[in-house]
Amino acid sequence: MARYALRLGWVTLGLLVGALIALLWAYGRYQAPGPHKNPLNVMIISGNSVEGIARRLAGAGVIEQPLIFRFGVRLTGIHKSLKAGEYAIPPHASPREIADILLAGQTVAHRLTVIEGATSYYIVARLKNTEPLSGDIRVPAVEGSLLPETYHFSRGDRRAAILDRMRADMQSTLAGLWQSRHRDTPLMSPGEALILASIVEKETGVADERPRVAAVFLNRLRRGMRLQSDPTVLYALTRGEMTLDRLLTRADLGIDSPYNTYVVAGLPPGPICNPGAAAIAAVLQPADTDELYFVANGRGGHAFAKTLVEHNNNVRKWRRLQRDRKNAKP
Repeated sequence: MARYALRLGWVTLGLLVGALIALLWAYGRYQAPGPHKNPLNVMIISGNSVEGIARRLAGAGVIEQPLIFRFGVRLTGIHKSLKAGEYAIPPHASPREIADILLAGQTVAHRLTVIEGATSYYIVARLKNTEPLSGDIRVPAVEGSLLPETYHFSRGDRRAAILDRMRADMQSTLAGLWQSRHRDTPLMSPGEALILASIVEKETGVADERPRVAAVFLNRLRRGMRLQSDPTVLYALTRGEMTLDRLLTRADLGIDSPYNTYVVAGLPPGPICNPGAAAIAAVLQPADTDELYFVANGRGGHAFAKTLVEHNNNVRKWRRLQRDRKNAKP
């Protein structure tokens, strides 16, 4: 009997030692480098079990043995806390490192950059064509209601939610900048500031010019002069849904539209694009100048003038430069 008990003890000890060796081997494999040589993105679907997650990781080639992954996450007690999403798995990441990434929810951050001056039609089209996003956009985006910015999102985020963020950002940005407006501004509301900012945004791409261009338009408003802004005519012709592949004609400047500031006095009825924060700030804190006119200077900016005589001289220079460039073409 004693001999049997001794033999059973040795067997039990051998099993325990074997189990410990197997456990140490499995945990070593759990921490060993993975097989993939390049970064790989893996999508973990919401509701996947630990077994499903392990199979997906193995199918993507970032782990070799699903059983080792399952063993490791259950041993460490994190198997119920792994999060769904799209993950960027670094080269040769171990099963443990991958589990830590899924535990932290470090999903891939995608970016969508909306340029200043983009129309709502263009922005909605961009959202619809951005593949990682999901869902439809059923509520139209009002012109000028979206803030151009770089937006970060995760795969599967809803397009409508991104659009709501753009609206909220525009509202908060406009409200904040309105509080810092110049006390002598002729603009009566944040809405009017947004309209003028959209015109300024389209008139110049030179950052330093925005406050000066804004001052010209504000000076014209104070004097009851028409704004005579070409971008408003372009918007009257296209409604921001296309580009005009030609120069404006004299007939275009006479088009019957509330957006045509060559015909209609004051501001148009709404924005002609979605201006950035800098254009809004320029309208509310314009340059201190009496200038009433500006025209392209041929160097990417504009020549400004206080009088019509000076302005006409600048226009002649611009037209002469255009002719010289045309004649210089082979």
